[in-house]
Amino acid sequence: MKRVYVNEKWCLGCHLCEYVCAFANSGMKDMAYALKGKPIYPRIHVEGDEKISYAVSCRHCTDPICVKSCIAGAISQVDGVVQIDRNKCVGCLTCVLVCPYGALAEGENGAMQKCELCISNSFGEPACVKNCPNRAIVFEERGEAQ
Repeated sequence: MKRVYVNEKWCLGCHLCEYVCAFANSGMKDMAYALKGKPIYPRIHVEGDEKISYAVSCRHCTDPICVKSCIAGAISQVDGVVQIDRNKCVGCLTCVLVCPYGALAEGENGAMQKCELCISNSFGEPACVKNCPNRAIVFEERGEAQ
């Protein structure tokens, strides 16, 4: 299965992936209207310092511990993609605590959110991958994830 991977030696730490992710998942057609002057809720997060930076996103594990630990049954895996039903999420943060990659975060309405590979956005590939100016974020098939 294809997954999002980051080559930290190419990551500029520009945070553009966060903005395009938030816009792609906003459901709006105008980026300025969707994001300007508002808090953003990206499903990918840039971490690091002045020496190294990298984007953190869901690894869509083969055997995801977040699915097993969700007390509300809001997290499921469909065709290898780990997804969150935000209508079922109770915001208990258990998934945040158990994820070994730090890939989950609280969304706009208190429900958890994470990268879902832009499957509901019809981009063909994740928006962060399409818009990374340095091609530090890739969408490809590699060896099995956890």
